[in-house]
Amino acid sequence: MVGKFPDGFIWGVATASYQIEGSPLADGAGMSIWHTFSHTPGNIKNGDTGDIACDHYKRYKEDVELMKELGVKGYRFSISWPRIFPKGSGEINQKGLDFYNRLIDELLSKDIIPFITIYHWDLPFELQLKGGWANRDIADRFAEYSKVLFENFGDRVKHWITLNEPWVVAFVGHLFGIHAPGMKDIFVTFHVVHNLLRAHAKAVEVFRNTVTDGKIGITLNNTAVTPASDSPEDKLAAETMHQMNNYPLFLNPIFKGNYPDRVLENARQFLPENFEEDLPEIQKSIDFVGINYYSGSLVKYDPESPMMKIKVVPRDLPKTEMGWEIEPEGFYRILKGVHDEYSPKEIYVTENGAAFDDTVEDGKVHDENRIDYLRKHFEQALRAIEDGVRLKGYFVWSLLDNFEWAEGYSKRFGLVYVDYPTQGRILKDSAKWYKDVIKNNGF
Repeated sequence: MVGKFPDGFIWGVATASYQIEGSPLADGAGMSIWHTFSHTPGNIKNGDTGDIACDHYKRYKEDVELMKELGVKGYRFSISWPRIFPKGSGEINQKGLDFYNRLIDELLSKDIIPFITIYHWDLPFELQLKGGWANRDIADRFAEYSKVLFENFGDRVKHWITLNEPWVVAFVGHLFGIHAPGMKDIFVTFHVVHNLLRAHAKAVEVFRNTVTDGKIGITLNNTAVTPASDSPEDKLAAETMHQMNNYPLFLNPIFKGNYPDRVLENARQFLPENFEEDLPEIQKSIDFVGINYYSGSLVKYDPESPMMKIKVVPRDLPKTEMGWEIEPEGFYRILKGVHDEYSPKEIYVTENGAAFDDTVEDGKVHDENRIDYLRKHFEQALRAIEDGVRLKGYFVWSLLDNFEWAEGYSKRFGLVYVDYPTQGRILKDSAKWYKDVIKNNGF
């Protein structure tokens, strides 16, 4: 399939503050939970931290120049909360605001549309000491923080994302213990889910009163789930996993005012007492939904499984360096599903990409596997558009190789290769290919 995307389609790249910036404590910034988590021995592969990362805090002009060279129309990046509020609330750190003001102005000078993610996981450590996302008070702190961003950047930034992948924040950080803050408590996990939704809603409300001509949404991670057979048990297992792990967990409360039925059946007892009283406040209109997609899973009913009676069955599909199965057709199902179930005004692909074992040969990086991955996912995105999905933009993850959370620097997702010892940047073949896609608005 060869095709053109609609006029005005926003081709972009995405990053996150802790993954690329480095200098986490520079110019008065406070510690984040990722700073303390990565500095705790045993948490991150090879003992890596985000102390230097891609040194973007100092090299942002060079990185914006790379984006300009690629011809990207939009750049999705996140703000480091503890750069703005070193203690999570209270005193504002002007130097933190100054950095993002410079970055925004640099982007606009190169005709690149800034898309800001308000929260991409680097919670101020001071707030974690008070319970973090498990503390109901966090929603008000998030609203305060968001208001400062809207007031300082809203004159120039018109596209806002409240939260990146709240499911990962809740489950990977509070149930599996793999991400900061490293907890393993199912009751805490669902209190976190609920407070993330409350925080999102409060930020949307503040936005409506502060930025009159912008758009705000939320970004959710998704795995395409396929039942292992046509048996009722396997189908129910697949639907349960879809509702618990994918967009319904968050979009159902936002669009329909309640948690999905499979969530209530499996997890009602873990949600906060009287959670229903918050649901009318959570159900606030948003302007778009951001979809992150990387992979698919085959699932079957498993009575021995401790939670939800679900087991993931490995398939003979190609995999990325993360061990994730490559299933482009599942991407179409996710996009179409969001459109059909919730009919949002707009959808953006806020992340899609792949980690491969990239190596430099004669100053070049030949990553045909990444080009193939992206092409197949672009095809499915175009198919979704042709079938009526209101997809308005696509942000490839990621601009740069970076700190891949618990995997440290062992996994490379970038269109641009980063030589960490020298901080040299090399455009991979995929970056050059993507440049052509953007230029032609198709492939």
